[in-house]
Amino acid sequence: MNIQLHTGGMCHLYADMTRQGLHEIDSEEYDMVILEKVGNLVCPAEFDTGAVKNATILSVPEGDDKPLKYPLMYEVCDLLIINKVDVLPYFDFNKDKVVEYAKKRNPKIEIIFISAKTGEGVDELADWIRKQVREWVSPA
Repeated sequence: MNIQLHTGGMCHLYADMTRQGLHEIDSEEYDMVILEKVGNLVCPAEFDTGAVKNATILSVPEGDDKPLKYPLMYEVCDLLIINKVDVLPYFDFNKDKVVEYAKKRNPKIEIIFISAKTGEGVDELADWIRKQVREWVSPA
């Protein structure tokens, strides 16, 4: 099921909009709801959506310096997904540097390298998501 939340012309999504969307889908029936925010790397990080976990996706062609250019996005994220690792040979992208830069902004951030094209890392990402759901639904 997909529900589109409209921001009414604002450039951001905030927690009350999320609450309204969850009310619309009767969220008690679900163990997990994914809230996708799209846009630049500044505005989405500045507003609390009410999410339990936050992730951001960085694609190899965007460059390894994004955690330095947009620090807040990486400071508020629990997970950094680095996609398109299948094209690493064609771009000036240093995996060690991106990890260093992200950890500089957020020492607790988890980082998973994936390729949506080849499937590399997708199982690791799925395991991470399942673990988060288990911990949220049945906290230890």
